[in-house]
Amino acid sequence: MKYCAFLRGVNVKGTNMKMADVCQVFSGAGMENVSSVLASGNIVFTSDKNAVALRAVLEKSMSDHFSYEAFLFVKSREETENLRNGNPFKKNDDLHVYAFIGNEGIEEILMKEFNDASKAKHEEAAIINHIFYWQVPKGSTLDSSFGKILGRKDLKDRVTTRNINTFDKILKKMA
Repeated sequence: MKYCAFLRGVNVKGTNMKMADVCQVFSGAGMENVSSVLASGNIVFTSDKNAVALRAVLEKSMSDHFSYEAFLFVKSREETENLRNGNPFKKNDDLHVYAFIGNEGIEEILMKEFNDASKAKHEEAAIINHIFYWQVPKGSTLDSSFGKILGRKDLKDRVTTRNINTFDKILKKMA
């Protein structure tokens, strides 16, 4: 089965790694047809194991090799398509849209945080099929009240984000 592993916290805040090295770790852990998409920790591969088993194996392999506490989320091609296709927001060149990949139930926690945060003009959020989507004006992602929440330590092993456009690149690689 084809999967994408979405790594959290790669190439930010001192956790720097080359995607070629990450791909070698995945191959060493038994994954096949391994390749990366962008430098932000999106690894496409095939395996006959299920996503739960893969997550445990890959987090341990990454942690051991890079000497950091690795967090990642493994999604099948179908789940990755659902992440892309569930986007409720219309394309607007002035706005970024992010999909959140995380543990079960994280979307409700994120929506509560979003509802409690101050918002910029055109900043919106929605939950579609248990996936949290966030639209924010370009240039405001890290400065927004909600954006600052995303760096909290209590969320680090529970969620990661990707710009909606990243899914097009990942799905092309998975084809």
